[in-house]
Formats: sequence, structure tokens, C-alpha cells
Amino acid sequence: MRFTFIFVAAAIGACGGGGGASQAPPAGTGVTPIYAVQGGGASSSLQGQAVTVEGVVTGDFQDNDADTARNLGGFYVQGAPDADPASSDGVFIFDGGNPSVDVASGDLVRVDGTVNEHFGETQITANGVAVIGNGTIAATSINLPAGATIQNSDGRLVPDLERFEGMLIRLPQTMTVAELWELERYGVVLLSADGRQYQYTTQHAPDVAGFDAHTRAVASRQLMLDDGLRVAYSNPVRYLGAGPAPDYSIRVGDQVSGLTGTLRYSRGSGGNGFEGYRLMPTEDPQFDSMNPRPGAPNVAGSLRIASYNVLNFFTTVDSGANICGPAASSSCRGADSSEEFGRQLAKTVTAIRMINADVVGLIELENNPTDSLLRIVDGLNAVLGSGSYAYVDSGAIGTDAIKTGFIFKPAMVTPVGAFAVLDSGVDSRFADRLNRPILAQTFRQVSNGALITVAVNHLKSKGSDCDSAGDPDTGDGQGNCHVTRSTAAAAMADWLATDPTGSGDTDFLIIGDANSYFFEDSMTVLKNAGYTNLGETMLGLDAYSFVFDGQSGALDQALASASLAPQVSAISDWHINADEPPLLDYNLENNRDPALFEPATPYRASDHDPLIIGLDLLP
Repeated sequence: MRFTFIFVAAAIGACGGGGGASQAPPAGTGVTPIYAVQGGGASSSLQGQAVTVEGVVTGDFQDNDADTARNLGGFYVQGAPDADPASSDGVFIFDGGNPSVDVASGDLVRVDGTVNEHFGETQITANGVAVIGNGTIAATSINLPAGATIQNSDGRLVPDLERFEGMLIRLPQTMTVAELWELERYGVVLLSADGRQYQYTTQHAPDVAGFDAHTRAVASRQLMLDDGLRVAYSNPVRYLGAGPAPDYSIRVGDQVSGLTGTLRYSRGSGGNGFEGYRLMPTEDPQFDSMNPRPGAPNVAGSLRIASYNVLNFFTTVDSGANICGPAASSSCRGADSSEEFGRQLAKTVTAIRMINADVVGLIELENNPTDSLLRIVDGLNAVLGSGSYAYVDSGAIGTDAIKTGFIFKPAMVTPVGAFAVLDSGVDSRFADRLNRPILAQTFRQVSNGALITVAVNHLKSKGSDCDSAGDPDTGDGQGNCHVTRSTAAAAMADWLATDPTGSGDTDFLIIGDANSYFFEDSMTVLKNAGYTNLGETMLGLDAYSFVFDGQSGALDQALASASLAPQVSAISDWHINADEPPLLDYNLENNRDPALFEPATPYRASDHDPLIIGLDLLP
């Protein structure tokens, strides 16, 4: 005989937990309530013990059934709640790749199994499953931000949602796409409550207490939307086109409302990826396109200068051999095959052609004598006509595998005199084993003879530490190596004050990937030296060119000297890259569908957005 039970889960906020009214009868003899399996802590006190539980299936994620879009090797069940808000009423049942019983959402099941913890999630490994009736579970409504955060096993903060682990939940609020870094590999869209989140030092001065509060606030708002699969690099990629129109492509800043699914604590597919809470949807979500792709930029001014990080544009294919860099002893980066390089070149050319700048400072070029610049210029001229672009022949610069460089339109500007390079040989404060040498060149505007000196930089990244240089992360929001960057900025300001190219003109424009947000020490040094940060003053504190850890921020900077600032007419951060999923770039590995690549569009040509400055120079 099959029975019908109705379990009613109360709609509660993130400050509450399991509990609520129930019309279910008491558990039968020998049956352990699910809330007793979960308990009130992060792990079950019954770990390793054999139990029998009963509950309604709230999420069918079994392998080898008719639903191939959701395969986690099991299913979620939820039982009658107790009065303890700290204990969850749901749990994941692992029944492997070939389950003997095919369950469906709404089935009332009895499960015999063993309690275990799998990557931080309480589970029951099933020895036997029986369908004994059917039932109904109402999703528990929760709202973010969570009331508290906890540390995962990597020491990273995540929202404290333990009391909902394994339960069917609903987020009635609108959530914003915060990052798409793990969409391809793990099928994950990182979501945030309360809109786009920004890096702390893009909007605030460095401060230990302030940064700590900011980090906790951001973590309390975030939740991963998972694709419900335990395989990595699935094809097709779920959520990529889950929008209102056939040509929709998901972007950071898009929104989704009314998400419903079961809540899991786990890493990504196969036990990798970020460890935290993941919503496994039981209803297909649809995203709203709140951040549509931009068209070609229209930046006012008679002269346009752009800063563009082209993400490891290497003409030497990365075969794994250490043959790159001026000494031919560094590892190569970028394309892993000639086919990938052709795709990367096509996308890069499309983006630069559409930027349509008269001078472009390029960052992350392979540090070879000419080829990395020449290939880009040849690609542009093949489309625009011979002689449309040329490059400043600066040769290899410094010892790093990557360098900066200039390309320009000869019809619009003419290089004046020799280029100049700032490295540790010029100023010992400039640590060129960490920062890339700075390249400066003076240009004369053809139409009126006005001069401008442009310096393109690529300061030390936050991605690796400078502990050996006595420059640790101090926890104030600036990350690794902030002293290294600020001393390099001081050296740059003093160097430019000497007019290193001999221009005889005070109009200086600093551009590039500063690896610094608006209020970090390196930017303050330049502002104190008389430079105006054009992004901060003209675009505002919501400006961004990069997305990392679910937060947006302006890493790419443009600063004008005192005489140049009044001649700046406009500035634009063209959002073609940072908001796009990486799976749309030139790479071909990991079962990627080659047809996703669109060489005639600029989207995801790099990971940084280009910055475009419009000028009306006075002769």
C-alpha cells in the first residue's frame, strides 16, 4: 500500500532554519528523523552509522534516468521538521551511477544507508531505497544576505546556510550575475544579492577593518547556481543561453529571480572548484538581460588613445617548452596551437579595429623584438588597408616573458624622437623583476602639431606574493605587493617629470594595467604628484575593467598630467571582456564547442576591458 503525506515547510528568512508546521505522522519505528541526521553543526554526529530515514524526494539528480540534465549520483529527500532552527530537514541520498530504484520528485521514500560527509555535505550512502507513497514539500523561502559567514576548508568566507543544507529552497529576490569564471568547467554562475559588487579599494581607501567588513558583506550575499551535474566541461554548457531571446548570451550584471532548488554544500564537479553552497535548480531559471553587449565605442575628441591588456598575446605557440622571453628561457603563454593563435589574432584584431584609437598602448605582448606587435599591425592592415597602423619598434624590453608596446595610426600621429624605458637601471625604486618596465613615447598630432607623451605600464599583479621583497599582503584591501607598486608609481612620476623623451611638453598621459584600484597607494602617489585619475573623476566609482572573486573593479587606469587634464574630452571603459564568460575566448581545449567562437565580434577577446580616452589637444 502506498501512502500520501503532506509536509509543509514554513517560508522563513535566512535568519531562521529548519522547523515549521508539519502534517506528517511521527517517524516509524527504527526510522531516524532527517533533522537528527543533520544535527545542529557543520557535520553529522551520526557519521559512519547506519540509519533508516523517510522523506519526500525534493530533487531528482539520479544518474542513468530519463533526466540527463541533472546527474549528481543521487537525490534529495526532506522530512518532517523539528523545532530547532539550526538543524536542516533535508539530506542528499547517494545511490551511485546505476541506481536500482528510479525515484521522482514527490515520491515518499524509505532509505537504508550510512551517514557520511562528502566535501562538507552531510549525505547518506544508500543500501536500499523503497518508494512507499508520495508527498509534497513546499520550498523554504530565504533571502540573502545571510546573517553570518563561515570559513570553508580553504579559509575562504561563504554565507552560513548550514541550516538549509539539503533542503528545497526558493530565493524570491532578484539575484545578479557576479562572475562566470567557473561556468565552463563546473557549470556554475556566481550570483550576488543587492546588485553588482565592487572591489573594496575601487571605492574606499585601504583599511584593515573596513576591508574585513567588506569581505564578510560580499560573502554573505553570494550563492553559486550549479548546473546539477557532477561532470566537468559538460557540452552543451547550461545557462550560457538561458535568457529571453534566441541570441542571448549570459553576462555579468544580468539578473534572475525566483530561483528554486535544493541547497548543496560541495566543491565543483569531481570534487574540485570553489567549496561552498550551491543551488541545484529543480526549475529551469531564465535570466534577464540587464547588461547587454555594447556596440562600437563612440568617444568624443579629435584624438583617441586606448589602453588594452591583450591577455598573453604570444606569437610563439605554447608547447610547454621554456623558450620564450628575451633569454629564451621563460615559459610561453597564450595559444597552445597554431589554430588557437589564429583565433586569438582574429579576435584581437576585431577588438582593436572597433576601438578605432589613434594610439593604442598594449599590455601582455610576448616580449620578443617585433613579432608580437607586427602580427597585430599586419592583421589590422589586412582589414583596414596598408599603412593604416604601424608600431613603435621598441624591441624586447626587460627580462620578463611579457612586455608593453605601442601601435598607432600614421595618418593621425607621428612618433617624435626615441622611446624611453623606465627600469631598475634608471631608478632602483622601480623593481623590474616584479613590475614590467614602463615604455614612453611622444606623439605629434598630424592635424595641428600638438604633442603628447604616453607612458604605458604594467605594474606587479596581486596574484603572487612579494613576501621575499618584504612586501606582504597587509589585509587592507590592496592585496599582495602594494608597496612594490606604489614605489614603482613614485619612480614613474619622478621619471616623467624629467621629460625622458625630450618632448619639451608637459602633456603626459599614463595608461596601462596598474593592477591597482582607484584608492590604492600607487594611485594616490600619482595623484599627489599632480596627475588626475580620469576613470575616477569622469566615470565614477562604479567604473570597472576587470572581474575577480565576484567583484568588479578598475584595474586599468588612465592618469593625465595637470596640463593635459583640461584637454581630455571623454573616457570610456568598453565592457566587451570582463563581463563575458571565458568559454567564448579563442581556446579550444576541454571539449569546447568550436562554434561558440565568433571572430567577427570583440566579445571576450581578452579578460580586461579596454580604456579609451578622447582628447582635444591644443597645439
